[in-house]
Amino acid sequence: MLTLAIETATKTLGLAVLREEEVLAELHLNLGRHHAEILLPALVKLCLLTGADPARADLFACTVGPGSFTGVRIGVSTVKGLALAAGKPIAGVSTLEALAMNAAPCSNLICPMLDARKNEVYAGLYRVRKDGLPEAAGAERLVDVKTLLSDLEGEEVIFLGDGAVRYEKLIGERFPGRCVLDHHDRLHHLRASIVGLIGLRRYRSGDYLDPLTVAPRYLRLSKAEMNQGVAGSVLPMP
Repeated sequence: MLTLAIETATKTLGLAVLREEEVLAELHLNLGRHHAEILLPALVKLCLLTGADPARADLFACTVGPGSFTGVRIGVSTVKGLALAAGKPIAGVSTLEALAMNAAPCSNLICPMLDARKNEVYAGLYRVRKDGLPEAAGAERLVDVKTLLSDLEGEEVIFLGDGAVRYEKLIGERFPGRCVLDHHDRLHHLRASIVGLIGLRRYRSGDYLDPLTVAPRYLRLSKAEMNQGVAGSVLPMP
């Protein structure tokens, strides 16, 4: 089974091709350029390197949010077009769930955090299951940083993501000696291969999305939506 995974929810961009659970190739780009400029050229390069043809992929996996409004929209739209052309399903993966898997294996509570500005973060709580995949220990939410840390008082926590990096000092003050904030960049960046792996296992359990109805999951209204006073696009928790 061939899976093509795409990740565009943050400042970085990732693509991966998996045959079953084996990663054939992965690209991770941190070029500071708009995703719309580099996603399709990167996809062409990946296909040339691997010989993979998107038209023959069995499954498409992508992050559906939360994260950058524009980034998530570009990734979901691209995967949606590829899946519709190929007549294949999409496995939607939470950005925070994929980030949490960077900490595996561990027994601590994992708190992936993405910077949402305005002293807020997109955050979730996860624990690693016996099969190595993260399992939600609480609902994903958009939350004030201090409120989140207050809610976690008394826990042994691993913090991950650019939100954890930004608020490192505050986390250290609130959790002296009781938290882990690794400084390796690879643990704070999303990986398309993880998106592909989670998506594949989700597909095997019968949990996948119809390309016609898949939509981003933002957790926050866009500026345009707030100005119009309408609700944003929301998907149920995967």
